[in-house]
Amino acid sequence: MTWCRLLLLVCSAVPWARAAEPGQAEDTLVPEYHRYTELRRALVGVWLQCPSISRIYTVGKSSEGRELLVIELTDKPGEHEAGEPEFKYVGNMHGNEAVGREMLVFLAQYLCNEYQNGNETIVKLIHSTRIHIMPSMNPDGFEKAYSQVDDMKDWFVGRTNAEGVDLNRNFPDLDRIIYVYEQEGGPNNHLLKNSKLSVERNPKLAPETKAVIHWIMDIPFVLSANLHGGDVVANYPYDETRTGSSHEYSASPDDKIFKSLAEAYASLNPVMSNPNRQPCRKNDDDSSFIDGTTNGGAWYSVPGGMQDFNYLSSNCFEITLELSCTKFPPEDTLPIYWDENRDSLINYIGQVHRGIKGFVRDYHQNPISNATISVEGINHDITSAKDGDYWRLLAPGNYKVTASAPNYLAITKKVAVPISPAVVLDFSLESFSERKEEEKAEIMQWWKMMSETLNF
Repeated sequence: MTWCRLLLLVCSAVPWARAAEPGQAEDTLVPEYHRYTELRRALVGVWLQCPSISRIYTVGKSSEGRELLVIELTDKPGEHEAGEPEFKYVGNMHGNEAVGREMLVFLAQYLCNEYQNGNETIVKLIHSTRIHIMPSMNPDGFEKAYSQVDDMKDWFVGRTNAEGVDLNRNFPDLDRIIYVYEQEGGPNNHLLKNSKLSVERNPKLAPETKAVIHWIMDIPFVLSANLHGGDVVANYPYDETRTGSSHEYSASPDDKIFKSLAEAYASLNPVMSNPNRQPCRKNDDDSSFIDGTTNGGAWYSVPGGMQDFNYLSSNCFEITLELSCTKFPPEDTLPIYWDENRDSLINYIGQVHRGIKGFVRDYHQNPISNATISVEGINHDITSAKDGDYWRLLAPGNYKVTASAPNYLAITKKVAVPISPAVVLDFSLESFSERKEEEKAEIMQWWKMMSETLNF
């Protein structure tokens, strides 16, 4: 759907009485659940207030025809700026887990307000990052959950989409493929490369899943989080265990940075990071929780999840954030959850500016897209985007990084990576054809020199 068509759809469907005047910072966050129409109104309100740094778009439709709306916040909405990383938050994947949905609405409003108020941290984030916020991946499930009597909202009604599909078990199970490749050899990333058509034709994938898969594969996201409810913890890959066991620590090649990313969120959430916090329910097993974080497989195995799909199909590193013991708490408690999560939500976006970044170009400064960036000792490569730009999240340490591309000579560089910010590491690759011409010229020069020396 085009932006113009979506704008007409949104504008014709909602009243404007509650939207702030353009240019006016409205600091009051209304503690309420936003149903579909109200959600659109809230997002359009942000756009009206901050039109120079925001854009609303849709990635597709739900089973019942509701738009999967995204609000983008950046200094040049609607375009990928070369060298600027892309970040996303996805909420409400399970329709009855509603806190994350509202936190993302609040976050969009907060970013707009604080940008206008001149908050240096927010202004810097907006100017250096392209932020995408999808409050609800499952709007159909939310509407169903919302319609339940209060005591029934917290459990299973509305968890799935309108077709009864659990969206967080519906992504292609790339973990099983990567586990085979670990043993037998094979690619270590981008496992669905050139498979967009097969995704579209797969009858097992829900429309919401297909839409998000295309979104993930079309935009060069670097970092992401999906927001859930039912516990309070930051969960990192892998989610699915290698052996099929229900509980087993399942480290990804990037286990070190994933732990650090999860800690970056949990450490600023007073409930999540509380070492004395009791389990959400009496019989809950949270023995894998450490300082508010957990490896997914160590907690419980999840096949077909969105978190691991991001990591194994694209350049995007994603974690899962469980924000509340109660999945659909009373709306008057939403400000409490906002206070608990606001600083974490902002801090986590900032993690996209860690590790290394740069450009891969040829000797004539032309960008090389789809160049491979490999880090010695970490069996997970990423690739450069269309402008030759890349971002590689890394924990602090010393690394050997190699850039390579078909028909070019690979280059390896050493780099020391601090906690932040990202270190700029550019690569200039020489093509095989240029090298052959260079070698030919060297031979001719040698022959000329020998001829002159020996009086040929």
